[in-house]
Amino acid sequence: MPLPAPKSARQPLHHRQISVRGYKREDGMFDIEGHLHDSKDYDFKLASGFKKAGDPVHSMWLRITIDRTMTIVDAEACTDSAPYMGYCETINSKYKQLVGMAIRPGFSYRIKELYAGTRGCTHITDLIGTVATTAFQSMAGQGVANPDKQPFQLDRCHALALNSGAVARFYPRWYKGVPTGAGADPAETENH
Repeated sequence: MPLPAPKSARQPLHHRQISVRGYKREDGMFDIEGHLHDSKDYDFKLASGFKKAGDPVHSMWLRITIDRTMTIVDAEACTDSAPYMGYCETINSKYKQLVGMAIRPGFSYRIKELYAGTRGCTHITDLIGTVATTAFQSMAGQGVANPDKQPFQLDRCHALALNSGAVARFYPRWYKGVPTGAGADPAETENH
């Protein structure tokens, strides 16, 4: 179901597109490739020059290569368009620092530390989180899950809290708590 109709007439100003794809490689590794593209719906003046409506203000890429343990074994960043070409893209090589990191609890915190402020590009750093979650989605169904280990998605969102009805129904082995029913809020059930 889409959002309800807007309550007032609107004028488009800015369009951000983020696209991320996961690939299985012939060598058994996985590539996750993200692209961020920003454009304005009107002619736009920057300190560095003029952009026509629809021209990319930002066009940036990030590709990570991961192994079956979700460890990053390679990383590449590329900037096709930025407000300050000749300057913005000089940070791209810093994203090689992702190599060796594992996409596990604590990953987002480490990214914030590593690329905070002037230590990274705001837009490429923003892509990391989406690329990382797409890595999990890409690995689903690839036969890499350990049946003796709690599935990675459990206890990462409200629907899959370990005491939720969804976990009781679909992952009973990992369920911890009193069944709360489909869509019920575990906190509300515990208070009654």
